[in-house]
Amino acid sequence: MFSSYIRFLPDQNVKYINKHAALDLIRFTPGGISRVALAQRLAITRAAVTSIVSDLIHTGLILERRSAAATNGRPPIILEINQERGYVAGVDMGSSHLTVIVANFGMQVLAEQEQPFKIGDGPEECIRQADEALRSLLATLGLGLSDLSAIGVGVPGPTIASEGMVLAPPIMPGWDRFPIRDTLEKRWGCPVSLNNDAELGVLGEWACGAGRGEQNLAYIKVGTGIGAGLLVNGQIYRGATGAAGEIGHMIIDENGPLCACGNHGCLEALAGGRAIVSMARTAIQSGRRTELAEHPNPESLTAMDISNAAARGDLVAQEILAEAGNQLGIALTSLVNLFNPNIVVVGGGVAQTGDLFLEPIRKVVLKRSLPAAAHVVRITTSLLGKRSTGMGAVVQALSIALHKIAS
Repeated sequence: MFSSYIRFLPDQNVKYINKHAALDLIRFTPGGISRVALAQRLAITRAAVTSIVSDLIHTGLILERRSAAATNGRPPIILEINQERGYVAGVDMGSSHLTVIVANFGMQVLAEQEQPFKIGDGPEECIRQADEALRSLLATLGLGLSDLSAIGVGVPGPTIASEGMVLAPPIMPGWDRFPIRDTLEKRWGCPVSLNNDAELGVLGEWACGAGRGEQNLAYIKVGTGIGAGLLVNGQIYRGATGAAGEIGHMIIDENGPLCACGNHGCLEALAGGRAIVSMARTAIQSGRRTELAEHPNPESLTAMDISNAAARGDLVAQEILAEAGNQLGIALTSLVNLFNPNIVVVGGGVAQTGDLFLEPIRKVVLKRSLPAAAHVVRITTSLLGKRSTGMGAVVQALSIALHKIAS
């Protein structure tokens, strides 16, 4: 995984590469890993492992402890990350929410805050709010920005990760080519990574969620927009410019409704948050019996309102989610045939209704996908819920921090 953070690292040699690979094995192996297992996984000698481990212990990044697992003989010595070595933060700037997480080097969440947010307010205002929220959260822990080793940031648009900006984002007016990463690094005084929110979602679910340990994983975030994060052979797939995974702008019906990107009939315009709300308003206006009609202000309805009503048994709300699920299933059919993942994790607020939303997706994928792909893929809801992107940002920040210190 560390190859993604090369801009922070110096020239490489064999020991250098093995040291960083060992660091990732230590941090992503549940319960830690022994020196013997480390040597086997890296296919290097025990002497080489001893040298690498000594370097990592010297930097304070890892610790040794005796395994608590029951054995017939002497418990093995396990290597694990020293969680007290430092702190990182993850910032999820969503379309309508801002989530900030502060964690230690052991990926333990120490504090978390979520608040309403409008990405459409533009970069200056949104960055001001994110900065204020981060400083406030740190203060509750008795920490400051100088205590952070790195910060991961997610945004709901196609990112050019190498340049730290977004390119023509459909639902981020005013952000096109704005130097987000450079602006935040100057403001926060530490390394900052910028990634698409769905890309961080797949990283979060892979590291500590529903896709833990999987090598081929797709994460679908259903919010105001719809995006996909792809993990291929254990590595995030970003595409040539970092814009891979924009599944929300796959055209499902060329005669369909206008999408924010300017095309007609995109998945996002048929199954995204705005589309779900639009279907609910149409049902209300047509006089259908639904608790949604009792909402004090139909103009302020949200996709979560509809999801909650569906969970309470409202038939109209359930029909709306089923229709959105059908449309998403059509798009995922192409993804499953093309990508052939082990697991598809569906996240975002709407997905938390579980099978009400997932079953229509599963049925369409099973019916339309090629049997070789359809029968191996598992479609499930996010284990981390709304925290997927924020935790992915924490994982990204930790990767930068740990590998920079180890250099």
